[in-house]
Amino acid sequence: MFDFSHPFYKPLWRRILISGFCAVWAVFEFVTGAPFWGMIFGAMAALTGWHFFIAWKDD
Repeated sequence: MFDFSHPFYKPLWRRILISGFCAVWAVFEFVTGAPFWGMIFGAMAALTGWHFFIAWKDD
């Protein structure tokens, strides 16, 4: 579904921004009482965190 190896994601600041935004938005959703959307954005934060920082292969 996503191409995490796309050159757009090469700069570290973009990867941090994307993962951080998803994590902050998940917290926001939980705080405002929307656990469904909090779980969706939390899963996106986990997925991008995994691909961008743990499984990332820098060429």
